[in-house]
Amino acid sequence: MRLLLDTHAFLWAAQEPSKLSPAARTAITDLGNELFVSAISSFEISTKSRLGKLPGYESVVETYPAIVTRLRAEDWPVSSAHARFAGRFEWQHRDPFDRILAAQAACDDLTLVTADRVFSTLTWVKTLW
Repeated sequence: MRLLLDTHAFLWAAQEPSKLSPAARTAITDLGNELFVSAISSFEISTKSRLGKLPGYESVVETYPAIVTRLRAEDWPVSSAHARFAGRFEWQHRDPFDRILAAQAACDDLTLVTADRVFSTLTWVKTLW
């Protein structure tokens, strides 16, 4: 499987794996799966850390590249195609970070690893939790 980690899944995999569901933990550690972390997650973590909205995760900003490597994941860039798709689809949820993640999962045929039920309304986004 090709897995795109939602930001919270990345943070939990990095620092609190017990918060992951058993299925998510198994999928993330399965060497047969490919793991990706969106550039938008790096932006979200940096922004929320600066604003004081991620207590306990401040060190992730500085150690982000090492964590990605430790998880044997790859950075997944945000393209203009992702941005256009994210801006155009109808969805009541307005969070720009989530919109980009949904667009990346859909455009690039990735399964989004997320506990966030908001994605369940998007039938065209494959999720795993």
